[in-house]
Amino acid sequence: MDVFEEIADERRALADQLATLTLEQQTTRSLCHAWSVHDVLAHLVMPLEVSTSRLVLAVLLAGGKFDRASERVTRQLAQRPFAELVEVLRRKADIRFTPPGSGPESPLVDVLVHGLDIRWPLRLHHDIPAPRLREALTFLMTAPAGLVPRGALTGLRLEAEDIDWAHGSGPVVRGRAGTLLLAATGRTAALAPLTGDGAPVLRGRLAAR
Repeated sequence: MDVFEEIADERRALADQLATLTLEQQTTRSLCHAWSVHDVLAHLVMPLEVSTSRLVLAVLLAGGKFDRASERVTRQLAQRPFAELVEVLRRKADIRFTPPGSGPESPLVDVLVHGLDIRWPLRLHHDIPAPRLREALTFLMTAPAGLVPRGALTGLRLEAEDIDWAHGSGPVVRGRAGTLLLAATGRTAALAPLTGDGAPVLRGRLAAR
C-alpha cells in the first residue's frame, strides 16, 4: 500500500463532501477541541499551504510549542473563505508532506481523524477502506506522545468489530474501527458506542483528563 496515495484519496473524498456543506454546517462545532468544521479544514490545509520555514518561525514565536504554533497558524488560515480552502485540499491532495522525523502514517492519521472530527457531528457517511484504518490504528498504538492521551490505553485490549484488527491485552474495548480511532485520540463523543469490560475504564480515564 502506498500510504501517500491513500492520503491523497482521503483528501479528495473529504473535499468532495465539504464542497456541498451549507454555511450552518461549515460553522458547526467539530469533535476537535473548540474548533468548527471550518477551523478543522484550515488545519488540514496547513501542511499543504504553509512552508516549513514559516512553520518553524511560528514555533519559535510560540516559545517552542508546536501545538500552540499550529493553532495560531490554523486561526490565520481559517480567515480564508471555506470554498477556497476546500479547493486547496483537493488541488494539493497529492503533496507528500510528513512532519519532521515522521513517516506518512502521521498525515494519514491526521486526515482520517480530522475527517471524522468533521463528519461525526454532521452525520456524513464515508467508508474508509480497511487497510487505511488498520495502518492508522497500528501506528497510533506506538505513536509519539501527544496523539494518544498519556496512559489512556494502558492495560486495555482494543478490538475492531468491522475489520480484522486488535491490539493490546487486558479488559476489552470493542467498537467500529473509526470509533476506536476517535476514542484512542481522546474524542469523548465517540465513547458511547464502545462495548466490552474495558470501555468504562477508558471512559473514566478520558473523563478525568
